[in-house]
Amino acid sequence: MEQLVDSLKQFFINLENPILQAFVGGLFTWMLTAIGASLVFFFKSTSRKTLDMCLGFTGGVMIAASFWSLLSPAIQSVEIQQELGITNMPIWFAPATGFLLGALFLYYLDKKIPHLHLFQSVEKAEGPKTNLKKTELLVLAIALHNIPEGLAVGVAFGALAHGMDIGIELGGAIALAIGMGLQNAPEGFAVSMPLRRQGLSKFKSWQWGQLSAIVEPIFAVIGAAIVISIYPILPYALAFAAGAMIFIVVEEVIPESQSGGNTDLATMGLIAGFIVMMILDVSLG
Repeated sequence: MEQLVDSLKQFFINLENPILQAFVGGLFTWMLTAIGASLVFFFKSTSRKTLDMCLGFTGGVMIAASFWSLLSPAIQSVEIQQELGITNMPIWFAPATGFLLGALFLYYLDKKIPHLHLFQSVEKAEGPKTNLKKTELLVLAIALHNIPEGLAVGVAFGALAHGMDIGIELGGAIALAIGMGLQNAPEGFAVSMPLRRQGLSKFKSWQWGQLSAIVEPIFAVIGAAIVISIYPILPYALAFAAGAMIFIVVEEVIPESQSGGNTDLATMGLIAGFIVMMILDVSLG
């Protein structure tokens, strides 16, 4: 295990450029989404219990990552900026402000982008009225999930460019990318299987399922570039990604996982996801 961890760290060290590191981290999360969606080639159907547990796992990973990988480093980065005389704001101001702005950003996107939650009929699509098909609306909904995840990975790798101990090390950024990828795999599965049941071919179901995560490497690069260019924005950016992810978890992931009547399974999936992400962050970071 240690050899694998060391190999991963060396791989990212060899990339040198933090933006390139963020891009590769984002590609990894997309790749796991594609792998999860590819299960549609091997299974004709799956139970709602499995899908609810997968969604719960996704929520658990996102909650744990929001604190261990984002909010805690955001607080530490403010402390360092105070020591350097960059800011004299209270320690809580930047994390609280960034967290709120991240939630408001996703709230805005939620209202402005047409999308459809899993397991709902097309008549219940949210956002502006549109002529998009149910498949496209489902993919847009999952893409909304993946925007803050891509930002989180990008901000984590971008923070490394400043070379200061702010609670994020290379291992921590890698852990965050792995965690986002692990929860993307069941998420890709949760998208492709319902599409298959609607009558799409296996390939089309996989194609749409993996497409939902294509935004992650894009927003990973954006997040890294912003943090590298404007160092004082770092604690705001870290908390912004956390606020955006918590909004998604509370507004969509948890309600969807609990809507099928499998509340205990979904809850235990969430607990498992939280533990996995916590272990990754503590052991690698």
